[in-house]
Amino acid sequence: MPARISVIIPTLDEEASIARAIRSCREAGPCEVIVVDGESRDRTVEIARGQADAVIATRRGRAAQMNAGAAVARGEVLLFLHADTLLPVGSVTAVLGALQDPALIGGAFRVRLAASSGAGRYVHATLGITGRMIGARAGVTRAFTGDQAIFVRTKTFRSFGGYPEIPLMEDVELSRRMRRAGKTVLLPLRVETSGRRWEAWGPLRTVLFMWRLRIGHLLGRTPSRSAEAYRRGPA
Repeated sequence: MPARISVIIPTLDEEASIARAIRSCREAGPCEVIVVDGESRDRTVEIARGQADAVIATRRGRAAQMNAGAAVARGEVLLFLHADTLLPVGSVTAVLGALQDPALIGGAFRVRLAASSGAGRYVHATLGITGRMIGARAGVTRAFTGDQAIFVRTKTFRSFGGYPEIPLMEDVELSRRMRRAGKTVLLPLRVETSGRRWEAWGPLRTVLFMWRLRIGHLLGRTPSRSAEAYRRGPA
């Protein structure tokens, strides 16, 4: 019998993290693991082929990659996992348990931002606070980020056309589509994701920068302009 959950991992030059991500999926519970590569130049594909159930190639772009994975997935539920994010043990059971509610169409997890090795107490403390802030915001707004391992019923995802293939804010738009389609949930389990971006830019600076991008998007800034701003980082 095929697994009821298909985990889709978009990759681009993720040889350092893809094996751990796939391993976390296996430890999370029975699931189909699909890696969708967007023209990696390192050993990502080679490593993934030895561990994933399927590895496919498509054009670069996280939204396009996740849609490509969803198109071949066999599970009743799709779970989108970033390559630098780890699922907690028992998360497959938690997702399927939540979806026993027929009104629920999907949701996401709370998040823990992992500090790099050698990071000091200040970094650990601020990343901890930031992770809790992300969970609090998502709990109120039901607007999830890709780092939170968004999951959704396959039929529902396909009914509203999946991810919009835009260069940034695809997770914001997916969350909006999910809220329109039905009830969503924020699970208490925490995924662990890399805090490298917050460390590099500074936690407070990063939070303010992300909010600025979100507000700009909601006020009509094009995804292309938002993506350019993201590549530059906070001013």
